[in-house]
Amino acid sequence: MPTFISPSLLPVLMLFASNVFMTFAWYGHLKFKDHSLPLVILISWGIAFFEYWLAVPANRWGSAVYSAAQLKTMQEVITLVVFAAFSVLYLKEPLGWNHALGFAFIAAGAFLIFHKFG
Repeated sequence: MPTFISPSLLPVLMLFASNVFMTFAWYGHLKFKDHSLPLVILISWGIAFFEYWLAVPANRWGSAVYSAAQLKTMQEVITLVVFAAFSVLYLKEPLGWNHALGFAFIAAGAFLIFHKFG
């Protein structure tokens, strides 16, 4: 594991970066509906290749600091943050109060995963 970044911060940064790639792989093609589906699938696979180069080491190195449940929870919260920004900035789709409330419930669940009771 690279030592120039904190072992607890490195997986978070790598998961953010991997989520940017995966969000573009899964949803970026929605702006290109005039292109053939096989073409956008191949392009999405190419983008997802880079996502794996970040996500797999992030989870491997992150497992030295976080439990598997914490890593998965972190991944889901990061996915929502990245997707919310992507939806507004790239797809130009607004987020409403219901989205914010749903994300808040998920954040509350994440709190429970990371907090130790008793």
